[in-house]
Amino acid sequence: MGKNIKLNDKYYPCTVSLAMDLIGGKWKSVILYHLKDGEKRYNELKKEISTITEMTLSIQLKQLNEDRLISRIVYGDKPPVKVIYELTDFGKTFIPALEQINNWGHLVVREKGEYLSDDN
Repeated sequence: MGKNIKLNDKYYPCTVSLAMDLIGGKWKSVILYHLKDGEKRYNELKKEISTITEMTLSIQLKQLNEDRLISRIVYGDKPPVKVIYELTDFGKTFIPALEQINNWGHLVVREKGEYLSDDN
């Protein structure tokens, strides 16, 4: 029998449920993957993840920051301010899982899909 889990005043039936709450959905893991090699500004993330809407990117960044997987660092106090996003130490603990997910994605493409050029 599994144990119930509590994290930040939220309850989970198992650790998979907890993990998926933190990194699940269509975009959170993608954003984390794009931050795994270093900090990025909002516009860099938007350009690299071109199919995400600005609203969705903003919401997901806020949630990842609230869950302490990423940090949001603001430079300057008068507009235009410079805002940088980067993985926290806690967020970096997810990198090995991200690499495995990426490798599995490549396996699926090789066996069942195809790589398309950026033009398509």
